[in-house]
Amino acid sequence: MRKDLMDILACPMCKGELTLTVDEEEGDEVIRGSLACAACNETYPIDDGIPNLLPPDLRREAEAKSS
Repeated sequence: MRKDLMDILACPMCKGELTLTVDEEEGDEVIRGSLACAACNETYPIDDGIPNLLPPDLRREAEAKSS
């Protein structure tokens, strides 16, 4: 995920501002990390450069199916 996307991303649940936490990056690209919303206390993972912004219930359902 490119860091400049933070200008347009919002929490899919409450439309609040997201805070980026970077665990691994290459240049201006975030490879692993998370996006957190302080307003509704949700956290969205970033894996392989792709932010998973599915609502929490759909994300858990998708994770259960892939396991």
